[in-house]
Amino acid sequence: MTTHIFNTPEVQDFLRMASGLTQPGGDARAKQIVHRLLSDLFKAIDDLDITSDEYWAGIAYLNTLGARSEAGLLSPGLGLDRFLDMRMDAKDAALGIENGTPRTIEGPLYVAGAPEATGFARLDDGSDKAGHTLIMHGTVHGADGKPLPNAKVEVWHANTKGFYSHFDPTGEQQGFNMRRTIITDAQGRYKFQSIVPKGYGCPPDGPTQALLTTLGRHGNRPAHIHFFVTADGHRKLTTQINIDGDPLVNDDFAYATREGLVPPLVERTDAASIKAQGVDGPFAEIVFDFTLSALVNGVDNQLVDRPRLAA
Repeated sequence: MTTHIFNTPEVQDFLRMASGLTQPGGDARAKQIVHRLLSDLFKAIDDLDITSDEYWAGIAYLNTLGARSEAGLLSPGLGLDRFLDMRMDAKDAALGIENGTPRTIEGPLYVAGAPEATGFARLDDGSDKAGHTLIMHGTVHGADGKPLPNAKVEVWHANTKGFYSHFDPTGEQQGFNMRRTIITDAQGRYKFQSIVPKGYGCPPDGPTQALLTTLGRHGNRPAHIHFFVTADGHRKLTTQINIDGDPLVNDDFAYATREGLVPPLVERTDAASIKAQGVDGPFAEIVFDFTLSALVNGVDNQLVDRPRLAA
């Protein structure tokens, strides 16, 4: 027999008390959020007849998730990051705002403070001997379609093992390897040399992969490159491109693939192209332009404040 008690006055009064709604102190917004989340959890326990064993298994899982610092990995894996983007898209649609370059999730591996360069930057330090040279370049445009000088293009990506500097368990990468901030030139152009990244998977022994396995899902991402793009008078763009041809380009466990964010990757093997780019041999080339959106009543109405590593 299933017993339902969620809608009883006793439980509803208890929820208000547990959320601090019966107390004068504290933060009103925090109380509102906690009350809703507790209510949803209580109702789920009631509706699904969640057992005490199942509940405490969940608590143990959260402890493991925190101990492994994987909450930022599980969040996109369960689609929460993508859902926040969908809400931003809906708000833009309601305001009649069109984004020239689609936004997509930030991910958990940004590090503030990358070295700056103007116009061009070399991202990799040459230590990844399996790397295939990549030249990526384009122009940053404003909401009016005109090139934006002095825009800031922050870029970061993984090496050929799927690891990011500052998060590399092998310890092989130096700080800020494959991370730079490029200031666009007078014509709004940016350009960088690096290597073609590889995708990565969740740690196979970690709690994120354990839950995904329980859900019958994989925990792998296609190769991709992250960007923050900012300029005066415009909203910050958070986006990433996927590497064309990756077998997981449309099967990303983090749901970051979006139309318009998979530019062609062209292999250049001719001597003229190699000489023009000043590289030692064949390379891959990606051309990708960014278009920013204007501030809304002078404000970036979708700027995200979240904990980020700084080095």
